[in-house]
Amino acid sequence: MLLLGTLALAVAFVWAYAGALHQPAPRDVPVGVVRGDSAAATLLSALRPQLKSIEYADGGAAADALTRRTVYAVLAATDAGGATGLTLTTAGASSPMATDLITQATTGAAATAEVPITVADAVPTSDGDPRGLVPFYLVVGCVLGGYLVATVLGLASGTTPADLDDAALRIGILAVFAALQGTAAAIITGPVLDVFTAHRPGIAIAGALITFASGLVASAVQGWLGLFGTGLVIFLFVVLGNPGSGGIYPPEFLPAFFRGMHRWNLPGLGTDLVKSVVYFDRKAAGWPVTALAIWAAAGVGVLLAAAAIRGRTLRHDSPV
Repeated sequence: MLLLGTLALAVAFVWAYAGALHQPAPRDVPVGVVRGDSAAATLLSALRPQLKSIEYADGGAAADALTRRTVYAVLAATDAGGATGLTLTTAGASSPMATDLITQATTGAAATAEVPITVADAVPTSDGDPRGLVPFYLVVGCVLGGYLVATVLGLASGTTPADLDDAALRIGILAVFAALQGTAAAIITGPVLDVFTAHRPGIAIAGALITFASGLVASAVQGWLGLFGTGLVIFLFVVLGNPGSGGIYPPEFLPAFFRGMHRWNLPGLGTDLVKSVVYFDRKAAGWPVTALAIWAAAGVGVLLAAAAIRGRTLRHDSPV
């Protein structure tokens, strides 16, 4: 059964990565426009279904949507010297792949229409992260560390805590490990590799939260299902979570099954959180922090329940 389970997990891995990433097909990539800006709206309408215009009441609201990562770019008409032109403002740090697509599509359409267009990147990636992939790789390491330490604890002292005190001790160990993991991630991407030169305390806190949530969920599932739960967690966080995270390709480039996964699965939430901390002054951090806290709280509750119910059953069934 273990061999068959391992085979199934490996086959699912191939299916998920090949299926999600072999042929990216961008669709409905959001671009902000101001309501009533007919020049920008007309150009974007010609680029459907790749690009999708999202209307905002004014320029301030559109700019706010850009920094909150609701859209990847804002297109606006300009009037310089009586001649109508366009300005495209991108947030490359959201996803260089998405903003490259938007830039190429809009500049090509503008050239065809003989309309001048100016492009500016309001939120560029750092020099050490030109393709915007380091936040995703950082999160992969934190998620991996979380479920691995949970597995090590399960092997060392049993997957199901013996009682509530044992469960509390396990939660405390996970918290300490998560703090160390987050700090190490901030040091490696900061002083060691010099990828991110600022926001290092924020990176450490984000890494700790991601690791803690991953470890708690893994411990909770293992508390009820034993080591079989490790395979289930790998399936959820790695097989499905990594390709659906939006870290490799933007969500709008993925098949429909994976497109919204970054909104609830740990790798996607973690990637969104780290990008928000590093590049967007935490303006888009609200939902990722909330969802990761929900995952962690659920892990605590399920682990305590496993200790109280299954741990007691195992104690009663054990020989005296």
